[in-house]
Amino acid sequence: MKMKYNTIKKIGRSDFVNMGPVQLRQPLPTKEISMVDPFILLHHYGPYTINEKNNPFDLGPHPHRGFEPITLLIQGEQLHRDSLGNESIVKAGDVQWTTAGRGIIHAEGPTKTFVKKGGDLEGIQLWLNLPAEFKMIQPKYQHVKYEDFDIVSSDDEKVSIQIIAGKLNDKQGKIVTKTAVNAFIIDVEEGGEYNIEIEQKHNPLLYLLKGDIVVNETISLTQDQNQFIEFNQDGDHFSIKGKDKSKLLFLSGVPFNEKVVTYGPYVMTTQTEIMEAMRDYQMGKMGFLPVSQEK
Repeated sequence: MKMKYNTIKKIGRSDFVNMGPVQLRQPLPTKEISMVDPFILLHHYGPYTINEKNNPFDLGPHPHRGFEPITLLIQGEQLHRDSLGNESIVKAGDVQWTTAGRGIIHAEGPTKTFVKKGGDLEGIQLWLNLPAEFKMIQPKYQHVKYEDFDIVSSDDEKVSIQIIAGKLNDKQGKIVTKTAVNAFIIDVEEGGEYNIEIEQKHNPLLYLLKGDIVVNETISLTQDQNQFIEFNQDGDHFSIKGKDKSKLLFLSGVPFNEKVVTYGPYVMTTQTEIMEAMRDYQMGKMGFLPVSQEK
């Protein structure tokens, strides 16, 4: 059976936006691309130089409902705390996958140890929608360390793919998902080439964190120019070739084709549900965040 490239639906930039005291890149949403169902928001933060005099990326306690906030840490070290009682140190290459469901309060920021010693902090924050039937499920938190993920490599080892969720080449991601989702971090050396299969019925996207990549032999992704691709659902794979040392994020998921209503940290299907989320948070129904035990 002859393989066919998924064609390009849209190519986007990853411009900086302000989020509180920090600037970060926001390839999704933009004026041109509102969402790639079921993916709602993609933030690429850092690298920030963190030390005792400069610690801009410290997200205090805040609630979520109706979706899955996900952090893929590229560089540095963060502390996660939530209203379920979880407290964990997330290190470079680790992934934390929170199913907010009916409501969770969490906080994350560089650990005290990392701030004291100093270093670069960089990561991806992703909002993955939940279908209406799962929006009010019990919340859950998953933290998987880098060394526990399976890796798929090219024969010449110039391409390395971290399987976070979903499946590639019979290797399964360690994150347990509520919906059909693939999430891979791809590292490419100069000259590295690979064909990555895309599951049918999935909405696929590709984001360049750094480097210089040619996609499907003709499309160029480079930093500060085009960094984001939304593919059509009309093929079975895409190809990458590294023109420089590069890092990419690939995501795909089955779209829900449901109405999406967002307000701040809530993603629901109606405005009434948004108002209910705000009320429940104010009434303490999403729990309380315990005091950090970090030394």
